[in-house]
Amino acid sequence: MEREDYMQEALALAREAAAAGEVPVGCVIVRQGAIVGRGRNRREERQAVSSHAEMEAMAQANTVLGTWRLDDCELYVTLEPCPMCAGAILNARIPRVYYGARDETFGACGGVLNLFMEDFPHRPALVGGILAEDCRAVLAEFFASLRKD
Repeated sequence: MEREDYMQEALALAREAAAAGEVPVGCVIVRQGAIVGRGRNRREERQAVSSHAEMEAMAQANTVLGTWRLDDCELYVTLEPCPMCAGAILNARIPRVYYGARDETFGACGGVLNLFMEDFPHRPALVGGILAEDCRAVLAEFFASLRKD
């Protein structure tokens, strides 16, 4: 599969989140070409601040792989990670992060600041803009529907 294929998987999770009334963000963790973790925003459902798509996907990958270290995985997420998720990515030692839409409000990978540029012992490579228009459109549709109600 290509980068865009993995991002399409993340977009499907984002749409699932939107249908459940959650901010539409989806994430997949990939190891050696196989998806080992999937997550979508579930903050409202679980009433938990840490139930972001990335956190959910990393937790599932930890369970599937039987380790907290995700140093041979890639992360694909529809929206640029926030500081909490970027911190977890650093701690999980994920070497490569792909995101779709930039987040000018809470983005910690360039939108507001870039934690991956700081002097941490593990710094993921970052690739933004993967299917960015599709990722932005899902978010825009969700927030437009909230304003209508």
